[in-house]
Amino acid sequence: MTSPAERYAAARKRAAEVARFPALHEFAEGLGFELDDFQREACEALERGSGVLVCAPTGAGKTVVGEFAVHLALRGSAAAERPDSDGDGLLRKCFYTTPIKALSNQKYNDLVERYGAEQVGLLTGDNAINGDAPVVVMTTEVLRNMLYAKSSALRGLAYVVMDEVHFLADPFRGAVWEEVIIHLPESVRVVSLSATVSNAEEFADWLITVRGHTDVIVSEHRPVPLWQHMLVGKRMFDLFHDPEAAEKREVHPELLRYTRETLRRLGEYDGRGRPGRGRRWMPPPRPDVVERLDREGLLPAIVFIFSRAGCAAAVEQCLQAGLRLTAPDERIEIRRIVEERTAHIPSEDLQLLGYWEWLDGLERGLAAHHAGMLPAFKEVVEELFVRGLVKAVFATETLALGINMPARCVVLERLVKFNGEAHVDLTPGEYTQLTGRAGRRGIDVEGHAVVAWSPEIDPRHVAGLASTRTYPLRSSFRPSYNMAVNLVGSVGMTASHELLESSFAQFQADRSVVGFARQVQRNTEAMQSYLEEMSCHLGNFEDYFALRVAIADRERQLARRGKAQRRAAAVESVERLRIGDVIRVPHGRRAGLAVVLDNGSAGFGEPRPLVLTEDRWAGRISSGDFAEPVEPLTRVRVPKHFNHRSPQARRDLASLLRDAAGEVDGHRRPRRHRADGGDDSELARLRDRMRSHPCHACPDREEHARWAERRWRLARENEALQEKVSTRTGSLTRTFDRVCTILAQRGYLGGGGEVTPNGQMLARIWTEADLLVTECLREGAWDGLDAAELAAAVSVVLYESRRETEERASVPRGALAEAVDDTLKLWAELQNAESALGLQLTREPDLGFVWPMYRWARGESLSKVLASAHGIEGDMPAGDFVRWARQVIDLLGQLAEASGASAEIRKTARQAMSAVNRGVLAYTR
Repeated sequence: MTSPAERYAAARKRAAEVARFPALHEFAEGLGFELDDFQREACEALERGSGVLVCAPTGAGKTVVGEFAVHLALRGSAAAERPDSDGDGLLRKCFYTTPIKALSNQKYNDLVERYGAEQVGLLTGDNAINGDAPVVVMTTEVLRNMLYAKSSALRGLAYVVMDEVHFLADPFRGAVWEEVIIHLPESVRVVSLSATVSNAEEFADWLITVRGHTDVIVSEHRPVPLWQHMLVGKRMFDLFHDPEAAEKREVHPELLRYTRETLRRLGEYDGRGRPGRGRRWMPPPRPDVVERLDREGLLPAIVFIFSRAGCAAAVEQCLQAGLRLTAPDERIEIRRIVEERTAHIPSEDLQLLGYWEWLDGLERGLAAHHAGMLPAFKEVVEELFVRGLVKAVFATETLALGINMPARCVVLERLVKFNGEAHVDLTPGEYTQLTGRAGRRGIDVEGHAVVAWSPEIDPRHVAGLASTRTYPLRSSFRPSYNMAVNLVGSVGMTASHELLESSFAQFQADRSVVGFARQVQRNTEAMQSYLEEMSCHLGNFEDYFALRVAIADRERQLARRGKAQRRAAAVESVERLRIGDVIRVPHGRRAGLAVVLDNGSAGFGEPRPLVLTEDRWAGRISSGDFAEPVEPLTRVRVPKHFNHRSPQARRDLASLLRDAAGEVDGHRRPRRHRADGGDDSELARLRDRMRSHPCHACPDREEHARWAERRWRLARENEALQEKVSTRTGSLTRTFDRVCTILAQRGYLGGGGEVTPNGQMLARIWTEADLLVTECLREGAWDGLDAAELAAAVSVVLYESRRETEERASVPRGALAEAVDDTLKLWAELQNAESALGLQLTREPDLGFVWPMYRWARGESLSKVLASAHGIEGDMPAGDFVRWARQVIDLLGQLAEASGASAEIRKTARQAMSAVNRGVLAYTR
């Protein structure tokens, strides 16, 4: 029991904390739970005015820090609006960015529930709700586009939360995160939330370099401990015996023994752990696995199957096995929610989408989750799973990307996945991300990860995946055509290079380059302040100081020229020396009189005479020993066969040299003085201009000159830094320059590097095929098409088949076929131009979505449309159709607003949007 004095001390300490961080105290009181140390540390840093990088495991509660930024913005706005406020009256905004629309929708709903609909907006491309609110949730691309367009919505922006910032490693979209971080105004505090990465310090160093002071908070503590297991047939084993074994990656001995015995029984062990020719291993049926998890109390579970067809098949197998995981009251609640969420979908579409089979699985507590599903169906699965009504979800790895669906247990059927090109092993980072879903904070006391064993899987490999903390963040930043015209149009060519040099990609390629670039920026800012200090009321002091610099440069030039002339004269004079000439070596260890033994002109290069000095040293000297031309002072007789290696011969000749020295001392030539350039007409002209300049008469001239000299020195330092930058890797800037070369060749950049009207059109086209789309608009490739034809033509630059096919897809005849051919021709021209410069930016158009898009835009039924996309994997999944059709609508919307497009194209694009946005598209968020 604490004493009154201890309670008083504790109360005083708490009061002091509240006084230091009043906003955090307000925020924490409304949470309903105690903040973890890393959460409190990050929030305190944010309230102190620092940016933060928070790296913590999945489910650790990083988003609390982002929500505190929202609280700070709303609190600041409320204070600014009070009549008694000392603030500037500006609304304090917070933008909460996420990598995917589904996560944006989820976060929007969370914030609306907490702060009210009037305080929160949503911008995702598909949705625009209350965009002027003080808190706006958006996809990162939306913010990037706002920055390039210099949107007025940025006014008052104080905080930007970048949820899942590790997405900057995404090979297709990652550059967007870097563009945003680099372009945000310095006044904006960036709250970066990342999964645990092994190079957090490197990423933080880059953030500090480009964003200023940033506090780094790294937590590797999982709030819910994760236990690792392996399922071998019907038996479940712990992967590690205890936590200490996990640290050492020591696999449980019983697991190793059992898997070895299993391999021997199968006759599949070939001595090196590889499958032989024995009986085929049959993994336990999926219904058995789910039942086992249910008996062990490990549901709800996510079973990761790296195949859409595999996910659907798993649900079907469980249904056929009669598996039922729900109670009667849960089934009633499931049906109520499903009917409510799908009431707006026409019954004929529901039948086509397999609604009744899907609902049967849900009512039994089973579901699939993958990108091929209708988005509305996926959202229902997510809601039911979070509510604990669906007990087992069979999912592809896309579920692990951001969606908040934690489970008690995660099962991995395989450790190999198809990455679009080949089957590859899971990386430690991917393993960590997938298994990180296990363990629900506030619900589970521990999470469980289960790997299904097969003869191809060595438990020691799984141990390495489970215990390796290597999830390095690698930049995927690369210049694109759209980025190039936006950068050049916003800041010019030179500053564009500086921005590229500030990217995380360049930072990782050569960390010093970013430091150099930032030093140049700091120097430039200081130079601007020095310019103000050197301001003179009598005239332009910058021009006056430039004359002083020019004079000093001319004097140095003349001095160098005189030195070079004297140097040439010295070489020439040495070449004229003859044996017996007595000369004076002006400086160095051999300074003094010397007699020439050999003029040294027989070799290559400058002559190196052999001489003997007064102290009897014999050796060769060079013309570099003479600042002035050397002239013989007198002569002495050198014996015809003189041997300079003989001590006696050197002694005798040195005696003669000393005798001659007396005569030389009385006839020394006066020392020549260096000319001051008084007879140089250019120097005289510059001096006259300086003396006649108004600032020359300023009483504060030398004070101004001191500031001018500081500015001049910084300018020189910048030149040296930029030279260093140019000699480093420079791969990004080289690529950028090549991109700009193509843009200049095709008329998007002018001769002076300015953005042309065509370039301004390109700057508002946001797609991977940005330049190809703009070329199609410029060249009229899509002119004369009706709404359905335009939608279909647009699809060829967006769609990408999941499987490569040998044959080229057919397209409707007539105007659409001609438009597609013209698009392909323009792509071929671009490819040739890119290949000539070593670029690969524009993917070949894909005709696989032309017929489905054409038929859908003409009003045909969903069943016919999906059947028209029949290919290797059967009819196109509804989710794929919706996803690609959404992209078509998005690009059509850009064409409708394209400043350089014809009025006809803009009108047709609007008609096409209406034609496409119907039925299954219209009721999809």
